[in-house]
Amino acid sequence: MQLRYTIIYVADVRAALAFYERAFGLATRFVTEGGEFGELETGGTALSFVQFETARASLGGDFRPLNAESLPAGIEIGFTCADVPAAYARAVEAGATPVTPPVQKPWGQLISYVRAPEGTLVEICSSMD
Repeated sequence: MQLRYTIIYVADVRAALAFYERAFGLATRFVTEGGEFGELETGGTALSFVQFETARASLGGDFRPLNAESLPAGIEIGFTCADVPAAYARAVEAGATPVTPPVQKPWGQLISYVRAPEGTLVEICSSMD
């Protein structure tokens, strides 16, 4: 088994791709002509987005959409980088909602959190390598 991608269900795939490009410097790898699905280039595992209607059709039913105004869902995506404070500031400047500014953890890792406009909780942290 190998994790290949994470898909976030969104109202507007192109808007999500544009935000993640501005906030985290990720390039769009692929987007369908109609904008129903798109992927960002993140390395070995793709970060993908699919429109609500397309997700419902694939699932054969409904789901609970993310909501930026309510508590975050109990899941996050994480990005590692060399300069966590700068990446955190860039994400907030691009429209992310600040959650937790960079904090040094007892195990040595620098960790921060923001929320993307669609409500996804995003960890920006230093690598543990």
